[in-house]
Amino acid sequence: MQLAFYAPLKAPDHPVPSGDRAMARALMQALALNGAQVDLASDLRCRDGAGDGAAQSALIAQADAALPAIIARGRAAGWQAWITYHTYYKAPDLIGPAAARALGIPYLLVEATRARKRLGGPWDQFAQRAEAACDAADAIFYFTHRDHEALAAYAPSGQALIHLPPFLPRSDLPPAAKGHGLLAVGMMRVAAKLASYELIAQTLAHLPDETTLTIAGDGPARAQVDALMAPFADRVTFLGQCSPDALAQAYRSAGALIWPGVDEAFGMVYLEAQAHGLPVIAQDRAGVRDVLCPRDGGYAQVADGAQGLAELAGRGAAPPEDIQQFIKTHHLIGAAAQTLAAGLARVGVQ
Repeated sequence: MQLAFYAPLKAPDHPVPSGDRAMARALMQALALNGAQVDLASDLRCRDGAGDGAAQSALIAQADAALPAIIARGRAAGWQAWITYHTYYKAPDLIGPAAARALGIPYLLVEATRARKRLGGPWDQFAQRAEAACDAADAIFYFTHRDHEALAAYAPSGQALIHLPPFLPRSDLPPAAKGHGLLAVGMMRVAAKLASYELIAQTLAHLPDETTLTIAGDGPARAQVDALMAPFADRVTFLGQCSPDALAQAYRSAGALIWPGVDEAFGMVYLEAQAHGLPVIAQDRAGVRDVLCPRDGGYAQVADGAQGLAELAGRGAAPPEDIQQFIKTHHLIGAAAQTLAAGLARVGVQ
């Protein structure tokens, strides 16, 4: 198979690490497991975080200007399908629908979301393009049941909606962690991430004084996170931005992951931590619950805030081997590769 791959929010070769970049890379690896040649069709980042109509118009013009060369490249390479990862109203696919139509090949989406309430607002141009991309897709692979609800409500006739559980780009599991203390893993930049850090700081105030916290992550909001953790300075260790090996060591050295999950689509850190057998301290949020190992008594309710997270931290969790088995069964690359292959076959690509 010859496949085109595109990620408008963040290309898989983008220099800044994130869960979105990690998932894009994992998808390319999973497709390659099926014997596909996967070409990165474009690295154009089509994101407008501010709702700026002029910025949206400029990016649309950039995408239109790039199309002829991309289409020519696709013809030369013999692309059989176009796959776009993560299109939504702030970062829609401005290239894939037109390119796939010109090449006469199936157009598939992974983690596409619809937000019709954004039509007519400051993101109107991009929201329209995001809706058009969803309408054009022959098949959409969705990660969470929350995404499926809107996709199913507005799906055109004949469109295939296929559940693809989020997954790690590995076929085996690491040794179970045998550490202690809490670990938080998250970039320090957007409001949602800061909200999770705020809840973690509030949770520490409800936990015994001997409870320690290690934080892996960095970013432009580092000063705000430092200030949040200042009252617990003797209990908190900052690792900064970690290499994959350093992050794996952090998981091995921890006793549990704490990450409330405010506005997380699902969160790769939950999969990574549970692969090491770590219990998770999180809130019961849409999306997040799709990747969490079932826990007696459930997860903390959002309305219970930091107190609910502290109570969850004090409750027993599943044994590490059960948590790892959950990941092995549902969230490793082998199962994902099979699901992607079946979806491609469904639109005539094998």
